[in-house]
Amino acid sequence: MQEIMQFVGRHPILSIAWIALLAAVIYTTFKGLTSKVKTITRGQATHLINKEDAVVVDIRQRDDFRKGHIASAINLLPNEIKNGSLGELEKHKANPIIVVDASGMSANDAATALHKAGFERVFVMKEGVAGWSGENLPLVRGK
Repeated sequence: MQEIMQFVGRHPILSIAWIALLAAVIYTTFKGLTSKVKTITRGQATHLINKEDAVVVDIRQRDDFRKGHIASAINLLPNEIKNGSLGELEKHKANPIIVVDASGMSANDAATALHKAGFERVFVMKEGVAGWSGENLPLVRGK
């Protein structure tokens, strides 16, 4: 214990940074465990699409969506979801919803907004479209 106190005394900035990182990891872990929106793998997403008629919501920009997207995906921008402009997605409230983005990093906010809008089973696909195409899974061009 004495060595720890000496280290903290000699390296206060490093100690504060370590405590901040530890707090961030604990917060992120706790938030993930208590979140209504779960992160799923590509295999789980494929199962939901094929067996439970899941709807894929692609939140990338329109140009990126046209360059390649998962078959039957609906393109909605994050601000459309936050504004409640869900269009054809409204009729799929009973279906599982899989939110994808380019890399899986920004889909959580949109997925949370969909859950708050009344969609009960909302998921985020890990690694997004980049992970999907990285495993040579099919992408559809156009639309």
